[in-house]
Amino acid sequence: MMLGRARIQMMLAPVALVVIALGAWELAARWDLLADALSIEPFLIPAPSDIAEALWADRDLLADDGLVTLQEVVLGFGLALVAGLAFAAALHLSESLRRAFYPVLVASQAVPIIVVAPILVVWFGFGITPKLLIIALICFFPITVNTLDGLRSVDPDLIKLMRTLDASRLRIFTHAEAPSALPYAFSGAKVAVAVAVIGAVFGEWSGSSSGLGHLMLQASAQLETARLFAAVVVLSAFAVSLFALLSVLERRIAWWGR
Repeated sequence: MMLGRARIQMMLAPVALVVIALGAWELAARWDLLADALSIEPFLIPAPSDIAEALWADRDLLADDGLVTLQEVVLGFGLALVAGLAFAAALHLSESLRRAFYPVLVASQAVPIIVVAPILVVWFGFGITPKLLIIALICFFPITVNTLDGLRSVDPDLIKLMRTLDASRLRIFTHAEAPSALPYAFSGAKVAVAVAVIGAVFGEWSGSSSGLGHLMLQASAQLETARLFAAVVVLSAFAVSLFALLSVLERRIAWWGR
């Protein structure tokens, strides 16, 4: 009973903050306060009620393009998850590989993905392949680094104990290191899936005929700002939903990490 009440109280604070922010935004947009402050035309700053109307009026368009983007996000994230877990395991099991590749992995984050995206489109065309690669590149780093930290977080005394019991390297990895790394892997995956939608948008901006990123470009060119914000709302809903799904899986699969 107390736990349920505590959860409700925890949820009330962010909900109240969102309601207050939306109310202030609505009033500022209706009274042209934001437009006057930014010295732009009022129609360029839609009120939340205008965005809600666009969500309903353009629901079919948002649904069609949203499914394209969601497919890219899920597939690209899945690719990064498999590659990131495998690469983290390889770096952990090989000291030589870790010394050679870990600095390169960190340095790769200095390259802006928005620069890489057009290059991948030139190489692989306007299909789904460059979008998946862009999303995978964004998601790969947090998954790999967090998993590697988890693999190295095992109590050294536990490793020594297993070795005294003649446990093989594979058994130590599967029974001690991998379970210890699983909560870390989920943490990295949650960070990755939250930014995966950004990779999808970058990929669609670089070259695409569908998807929410493509819809945003069209809405911006046509000065349909309410539709543009509606696409952003859908993207945010994707990120929050996927993050919540991973959180549920984490509580069920890696419950000891909590």
